[in-house]
Order: sequence, then C-alpha cells, then structure tokens
Amino acid sequence: MSMSMFMQSSFFTNSTLIILLLVMLIGTSQSSSANTTTHRHPLKLDFYSKSCPHVEQLVGAVTSQQFKESPVSAPATIRLFFHDCFVQGCDASILISTKPGSKALAEKDAQDNKHLAVEAFDTIKKAKALIESKCPGVVSCADILAIAARDFVHLAGGPYYQVKTGRWDGKISMASKVSYNIPRANSTIDELLKLFASKGLSLQDLVALSGAHTIGFSHCEHFVRRLYDYRGTKKADPAMDPRLQKALKMSCSQYGGNPEVVVPFDVSTPFTFDHAYYGNLENNMGLLATDQALFLDPRTRPIVQALGSNKQKFFQAFSEAMDKMGSIEVKRGKKHGERRKECSQHLQ
Repeated sequence: MSMSMFMQSSFFTNSTLIILLLVMLIGTSQSSSANTTTHRHPLKLDFYSKSCPHVEQLVGAVTSQQFKESPVSAPATIRLFFHDCFVQGCDASILISTKPGSKALAEKDAQDNKHLAVEAFDTIKKAKALIESKCPGVVSCADILAIAARDFVHLAGGPYYQVKTGRWDGKISMASKVSYNIPRANSTIDELLKLFASKGLSLQDLVALSGAHTIGFSHCEHFVRRLYDYRGTKKADPAMDPRLQKALKMSCSQYGGNPEVVVPFDVSTPFTFDHAYYGNLENNMGLLATDQALFLDPRTRPIVQALGSNKQKFFQAFSEAMDKMGSIEVKRGKKHGERRKECSQHLQ
C-alpha cells in the first residue's frame, strides 16, 4: 500500500503521520530467522450455495472498495472479528447497538471496545445491505463478518483461506461480558494461554493470531507505561529497543497527550500483511508488552522464530488459527440465534 493511499484515510491526524514516519525511519534491520471447553458446531464450505450462491463475491465487492477508500478498514475488521469471537462466540453480537435509554450496554460500548474503528462497522453494514438486496433474510451478519475479515487479510497481502459458514447471529450482547474475555495489552503469557485455551485455541494459535499485528495500530494508552514507568520502576521497559522508545516518546507523553495518536504494531512494514511482526519481536521492537512477551517466554519463542523465518509457514498457521477461532461457540437455530436484517438491531 502506498503512503498516499494511507494518508487518504480520515482516521489519521497529522501528529499520527509524524510518529509513523519517525518510527519507520528508525532504520532497524530485521532478522530473517525467526483442553477445549468451547462447544463447536459444524460449519461448512458453500453453506449458501443454493440460498445465496454469490455471497462471497457480494462481500468482496464491498471489502475491495473499502480497502481502496479507507485502508484502516482492514486491521479494524480483523480486530472486530477477534473481539466478536472471543466474547460469547462468533455471533455478530459485537455489532448490536445499545438500546436508547438502556442502562445495560451492548458489547460494542464496553470500555475494551471503545477504540474499535467505525470503518469496520461501516464495512459490515454496507455488505449486509448489498446482500439483503440480493438474498433477503438468508445470510447472517456473523458469516458476513467472518468473510470480510478474510477478505481484508488477503487484500493487505496475506493468505486467502476458505471460510466455513452457517453461523446464526446471537441474541445476547452485553458489555459486562467483554473485559474478562479480551486480552489486555500487558497480559502475561500464562494469562493469555489460559484465555486462549478457554476458547479451544492452542499455544501455536496464540502466536499465529498475534501475527495479525503485522498490520494495524494502537493508541498510546496501551503501551505508555512501557515508556515511562515499566512495572513501577519509573524507567522504560528494558526489553524495548531504545530507538523505538525515543521515537514513541516524541508523540506519546506520560501525561495529557493526544488520545487520538496511533502507532503501528509493525514498525517495519506497517501496511503489509507479512511475517515481519515476528522479526520485530526478535529485535525488541514489539509495541505492546504482550507482543514482546511472545519472544521473551521460552514456550512461545520457538514458534515466533519459526513463523518469523518462513512467511508461508506463518500464512498456513494463521489460516488454520482463524478457522478454529471462527468456530468458537457458533450459534445454530432459532432457539439460540437469529438472522438479523440490520446487523445493529435484534429482530423484533
């Protein structure tokens, strides 16, 4: 993706572009080395072969246009899919809007979801409207989200993998269910492994899915303590490259900084879905504490090195992990699910 295309997105401010350029100009050389408790329901390829045979082409028409007009839609939609699946399963419950006047907030309004970019929601809304015009009442929002996430992975340079479908949309969306189901920016490897295992995902799945940080951006609040007060030491995290620390401090102040500034997870190739993320970790260039921890922990380090040394191995592992994640707590049938006409509103 060209820098000019990147700058077309209204998501970014001038200060954001400055910090991105500073980080990319650091000039580091990248190393080239490098028990299930969920209930799974059978999904299958070509679920809509008779009821809506062109569903993937319809979603693709929207995702390709969104990618051209607003490239941030790619990492935003992949993240949206992750946040949906990890909270009560892949059921599009994250798309539901809180009812006006209700004290019970929906998932999308949880604190942990406050930075989910509007471009991701817009993508699914547009795709749903197009599909409803061709195949009314047939395709679930949950399946549209899964397909769109795959499309954006591929559009950004990543693998193209088959998406199994047959999900129904969930009837429950509660903000109170979010916080303990989403990884924190400073989660330990033990905490991450426990969380991922509770979703039926393995150690390799954890490392492979973390590779989604090869594209995308984070707000300063998620890593600022690594810059100024790591674990209460009043010093920077010694596991972060000093050049990266210096560049980040130029835009992320300890107090009162611009809350809209964002920084790329992958400082070497921030616009391309590749395996450079893992090389960054080997060079102490991981942005979040959870990113860098993958290389520091002896259980995950060998996988980081293996995926960092072989892009095709990463693509294969990522595709398999996305397939597994896409099957978490899938809803089937009218008792547990619905097929919403508007993804943001439950059926009446």
